[in-house]
Amino acid sequence: MNEPRTAAEPPWLIQGGMGVGVSGRRLARAVARTGQLGVVSGTALDTLLIRVLQSGDPGGHLRRALAAFPVPSLAAELRERYFVEGGIGPGERFAATPMTTADEACPARALTVAANFCEVWLAKEGHGGPVGINYLEKLQLATVPALFGAILAGVDYVLVGAGIPAQIPGIADGLARSQPVTVRVDVAGDDQPHELRFDPSSVLRGADPGRVGGLRRPRVLAIVSLPALASYLNRDEETRPDGFVVEGHRAGGHSAPPRGPLGLDGSGEPVYGPRDVPDFAKMARLGLPFWIAGGQCGPRQLREARAAGAAGVQLGSVFALCEESGMDTGLRRRLIERELAGGLRVRNDPAASPTGFPFKVADLPGTLSDPGVGAARARVCDLGYLRTPYRTPQGAIGYRCPAEPQAAYVRKGGDAERTEGRHCLCNGLLAAVGLGQRRPRGVVEPPVVTIGQDLGFLRHLAPEGGPYSAAEVVRWLHAGVTASHV
Repeated sequence: MNEPRTAAEPPWLIQGGMGVGVSGRRLARAVARTGQLGVVSGTALDTLLIRVLQSGDPGGHLRRALAAFPVPSLAAELRERYFVEGGIGPGERFAATPMTTADEACPARALTVAANFCEVWLAKEGHGGPVGINYLEKLQLATVPALFGAILAGVDYVLVGAGIPAQIPGIADGLARSQPVTVRVDVAGDDQPHELRFDPSSVLRGADPGRVGGLRRPRVLAIVSLPALASYLNRDEETRPDGFVVEGHRAGGHSAPPRGPLGLDGSGEPVYGPRDVPDFAKMARLGLPFWIAGGQCGPRQLREARAAGAAGVQLGSVFALCEESGMDTGLRRRLIERELAGGLRVRNDPAASPTGFPFKVADLPGTLSDPGVGAARARVCDLGYLRTPYRTPQGAIGYRCPAEPQAAYVRKGGDAERTEGRHCLCNGLLAAVGLGQRRPRGVVEPPVVTIGQDLGFLRHLAPEGGPYSAAEVVRWLHAGVTASHV
């Protein structure tokens, strides 16, 4: 399982970058220690940093990472502002996270850099295995400072999906040289994207020079659903990634909508057809390594992927349910029990996500999948990761989200119909890792749980419902590598 790999040889296994905090540093570190690619989720790491510090930072891990951050003054400021010895009380509210905006002086940028540095630094601590970070293209306002923080910590790979990550290869080039870069941000109502500049020196003022030199550009992997997008990105040096993850629609989290007009089945889920099945021979002809994701968990699937020309597979759900996962232990146990009992349904909900992308939601009582729980939750948008920039009548840039209160969304020019069925994934996913915001009168944000639709691996790894580790997953899958004579 731990055969040495040359720098040019890609891993045969990528652990998916899931949710908010599900693919955390502990999980990524466990996978990377086996020699395969461990991946942290890069979503909402600023909020995770704040809430873990306010929870007393058990084990002192974040404070240890902050002590290694290249800008000691910023690290000290974050510790002083957010760390609470012993943690805040059970009824106390977590501090608000400053929202990222299209303002170059936005104070959230420095926090985002530091939070991404800490997560990657901790994932890489104490071993030489490869560590990556996963971003959503939809989160354009935060991606560049987030990526710079990961590069400062020595991240090996960056994976980007939920959109067209054409800008990321060039941005990674510039950030690895500590040069100013510009990201094009889509603004509803504008014919052209808004150009938003990020200068690393704005964060590195007062940095320890010995901690900043020698930055490396990470390899960039674009997450795509079909060869057409891969071909588009591959045709130009500026947009060409170092490889691809080809993700099928049964994977957890967001998935691409079907090609053509959206059709729904009797359960209200999108209908996928032959046009949505990727041609792996076309992927192989591009000449770049690719991994297959979505329903690929098992030695047989790994052998088939490699026979089709893939470097290997990307797996998420099997790691989301392992011991090192950041998912709340109780939720994880309930998912496993219901699946083994034959009672778990994972729905590909076309309306749940504010992004408009289909989103997998596990049906669990007490979560946002429960109609009563969803109806009882007061709509509030106080994190704003999935907000869409739009042009106001006064010419400024405003922000709106279909999951915010309907009246506010409509007042900002949004269509009321787009709010129907939307969940606040920002708050719900944080609650799924035990860090839900505390509201007045003892109310805690309810979780939303996302997982893939293929969970047959549990009958091999946990037939009695017991715990299993990330290393056990890799050992089980390694039979596929051995059989394919790697």
